[in-house]
Amino acid sequence: MIKILGAEQLRNICKEDLSTLQQFNGKEREHELIGQKRAEEALKLGLGIKADGFNVFVSGEDGTGKLTAVKMFLEKKVLAEPVPDDWCYVNDFQDAYQPKRLLLPAGHANALKKNMKTLIQEAVQSLIKVFESEEYTKRRQEISDMHEKKQVELSSKIEENAASQSLVIKQTPWEIFSVALKNGEPVTDQVFDALPEAEKQEIVQKQTRFADEISNMLKEQRKLEKEAMAAFEKLESEVASYAINALVDEIKTTYEQYPEVVAYLQAVRDDILSNLGAFLMSHKDNFAGTNSKGNNYLSRYEVNALIDNAGQTGAPIIIENNPTYNNLVGRVEKESVMGSLVTDFTMIRKGSLHQANGGYLIIRAAELFKNYFSWEALKRAIRNKEIMIEEAMDQLGYLTTKSLKPQPIPLQVKVILVGSPYYYHVLYAVDNDFKNLFKVKVDFNAEMERNVENTASYVGFLNSLGINESLARPDAEALKKIIEFGSRLAEDQHKLSTRFGRIADVLREANHYASAENATLIAGRHIQKAVEQKAYRSNLIQQKINEMIQEKQILIDIMGSKSGQVNALSVIDMGDLMFGKPNRITCTINLGKAGIVAIEREAEMSGPIHTKGVLILTGYLAEKFFQDKPVSLSARLVFEQSYAEVEGDSASSTELYALLSGLANIPIKQGIAVTGSVNQKGEVQAIGGINEKIEGYFELCKLMGLNGEQGVMIPSSNARNLMLKEEILDAVRHGQFNIWTVDSIDDGIEILTGIKAGKISEEGTVNGMVNKVLNGFFERMRSFEEGDEEELVKQNGHVRWVSDIAAQ
Repeated sequence: MIKILGAEQLRNICKEDLSTLQQFNGKEREHELIGQKRAEEALKLGLGIKADGFNVFVSGEDGTGKLTAVKMFLEKKVLAEPVPDDWCYVNDFQDAYQPKRLLLPAGHANALKKNMKTLIQEAVQSLIKVFESEEYTKRRQEISDMHEKKQVELSSKIEENAASQSLVIKQTPWEIFSVALKNGEPVTDQVFDALPEAEKQEIVQKQTRFADEISNMLKEQRKLEKEAMAAFEKLESEVASYAINALVDEIKTTYEQYPEVVAYLQAVRDDILSNLGAFLMSHKDNFAGTNSKGNNYLSRYEVNALIDNAGQTGAPIIIENNPTYNNLVGRVEKESVMGSLVTDFTMIRKGSLHQANGGYLIIRAAELFKNYFSWEALKRAIRNKEIMIEEAMDQLGYLTTKSLKPQPIPLQVKVILVGSPYYYHVLYAVDNDFKNLFKVKVDFNAEMERNVENTASYVGFLNSLGINESLARPDAEALKKIIEFGSRLAEDQHKLSTRFGRIADVLREANHYASAENATLIAGRHIQKAVEQKAYRSNLIQQKINEMIQEKQILIDIMGSKSGQVNALSVIDMGDLMFGKPNRITCTINLGKAGIVAIEREAEMSGPIHTKGVLILTGYLAEKFFQDKPVSLSARLVFEQSYAEVEGDSASSTELYALLSGLANIPIKQGIAVTGSVNQKGEVQAIGGINEKIEGYFELCKLMGLNGEQGVMIPSSNARNLMLKEEILDAVRHGQFNIWTVDSIDDGIEILTGIKAGKISEEGTVNGMVNKVLNGFFERMRSFEEGDEEELVKQNGHVRWVSDIAAQ
């Protein structure tokens, strides 16, 4: 059915009365997920189930506010959830390369760190004090005196034995030996050589026998020294234990409910007592300022408070904007000391998984897959329920520098990936782990119904935005313009777009224009200007194309009539702007058997959808005109002055109009541009970008002069998608421009030619004329096949008369 649309049908103007809009205005948004009932229910399910694998993938188009909505939804939910525990890393005194983890209640990690720092400081001071005390000095002197007395007694005894055998003990720095006495004087070498042989042998035998006594004496001396050292160590241990036990026991009482902490404190005590010398010497180095990271002995007693949830209210919500491997699972930092890289447990750094442990981690899928190792590390952590901090290259088995291997921290987190449907479908198809780990899909709709409730939500969103960003308040007319803009973004008169990012940007820009005018309210004209200026900043290419058409560099006729030629409408997407552009489609026809030939297809400049559309034309002609005869024509269709690939089927109806016009030799009104796809039954089907196409053609007609005969013919099913500029509405009201809707090819050809489509058997109708020409082609072709007429020559796929060739 043919219908010419009035201005009121070209845009769904917001007509809610002012009192209703004022009732909505001033309300803050009551629901975080505006117009997303399906998504809200799915999100509640995913966040409510604690079973393994029920992590969430939030899918939807960019600009629909997925991340913001999820965050706001969580902020309310987490208030009723417990604050997670703290985690610390401490030194393992048995194996420093495998630091131990400690679990503490929320807010206690830094407290333990502070307590340990105080403990070590007090231990040092206490030990210094006790070791400098008179009592310790007295007891140490007693041990020393006792040892010295035993040493003297042992020496006296050995000397007495030597004297009884006319020997004297001599000692050098490297040995102890005996020397014979004669007449109370030591026997020198000269004296010894002058002695009789028998006396010499007697002296040598005495010295040999006494050497064993000297050896026994030395053994006894070493034993006495060990006893003295043990006594000193025992004394030091007793004194140190007395000084330290009280300090450690005092802290133990604070953490007696946490066996791991108590065990660690006991290990600290034992290590200090086992290494008192190094402990006190390190203190002296610290005091002198000679310690560095690589040799600070006291750092082994520090606490690395990895996660401290002091001040946290409810479960944490962490948004990781840069999900690198290290940012997710943490890292072990290294420091250069004297040309070498050193590290210890105090240099272990947390990742976002640690921060979100016990709560929620939100990651943009697009950012996650930009970072190597991140996806596998995230899956491993979720699957194993633990966070393992290790070098990224360790996963590949490559040789790496020696580093720490901290004890893994148990993980309990709900991971929420936010991304486009593309990421969801690809992951679901190629990654089996994804199916098992992300079982809940939250699908955000890019549009919602345009009703009173959702309109109120729109106003509530705008009000909330204005409050948060200190924007001027939009008046009623401005609110109407934004609601209409929402329908334009949704490309539907009865829906509103949920791409709140775009909506918010319009309000922000309108606020700028209002501020420039010192206006207290944002008016409708400010919203209109924001929308128009956004397009103006990006439409230079469109302007250049229209200028080329006006200057006849690109040939487009918008006046008069021609057969076999129609103006189709296409859309050019520049990323930040989509605009419509007219394309001339022409058709040439002659007798032959090639059927319909798309020149773009032959030149390999046709996409598959466009090729399909051209093949559908053959089906349409076959059903309507070739039921009683074979195909006897060759027709060539082409997008003139097209130098890139042609894709899409929105021009298939236009190509069919050009074909019918060419066959019947009936001129088509060039002022009417056409868009719409077609099926084999001749029904005109809806296409996309309808507003951009109409507005683009209108801009060209306005540039070259409106005459009242120009317009655009669209599918009837696209009428609800019209949200045209008010400039076009004014032109339609004044009869300067027209919009027609059609259901079928018969409707369209009647508008384009002014001749009734009719049936193929009716004289004077378009279909009757086409059928008559095709019958003539068939009869002429049959006569050639019978040899009664001039010979038919086929050259380069085209059929031409021999007489025509001769004439050339």
